[in-house]
Amino acid sequence: METPLLIAGLGNPGSQYAKNRHNAGFIVLDELHAHHKFGPWKAKFEGLLSEGSLSGRKTYLLKPQTFMNLSGDAIAPALRFYKLPLEALVVVHDEIDLAAGKLKVKTGGGDAGQNGLRSITAALGPEYRRVRLGIGHPGDRERVTGHVLQNFSKDDIAWLKPLVDAMVEAAPLLAKDDDAGFMSKVALLTAPPKPPKEPKKKDTE
Repeated sequence: METPLLIAGLGNPGSQYAKNRHNAGFIVLDELHAHHKFGPWKAKFEGLLSEGSLSGRKTYLLKPQTFMNLSGDAIAPALRFYKLPLEALVVVHDEIDLAAGKLKVKTGGGDAGQNGLRSITAALGPEYRRVRLGIGHPGDRERVTGHVLQNFSKDDIAWLKPLVDAMVEAAPLLAKDDDAGFMSKVALLTAPPKPPKEPKKKDTE
């Protein structure tokens, strides 16, 4: 039987944080939940948990309600309860070291100052899959906290909505452990339309 998948989205609980850049993980999970017809959210593991399937694979969605810097306190107990290996964990999070609107999937590595990742790695080790949603860097370390805790701007929404829609459509590839395919499909779905080719001029000479 195929090992279930646990997709955790990172963010901070509470309506005042709902549209923050730091809540990109929650935003993606809410769309995944709605589009792929997951079951109702239930309070479990110090988070909100929903069950469903992606590409025929049993999948759990988890939004930790612990605040970002304690994300591991919700994710580690869920992984242990379902007896899942670390490679069955996918964490969706905002990434300041990626340009706004860029997306990358990687396994393992450092936390690059992302407190949610730091907490998960401390609890479980680093070898889990990360879906990194770029929100851009404000250019100054002193401004990082303000940047991530600000709401997505109108300009951000113009790239965020198509990107999240593409991630939701491509999500079944994550359930197939096809991270490269997932990234390719998202890139294809969010690529700007090519300009129409000009018709060749007939030679009148």
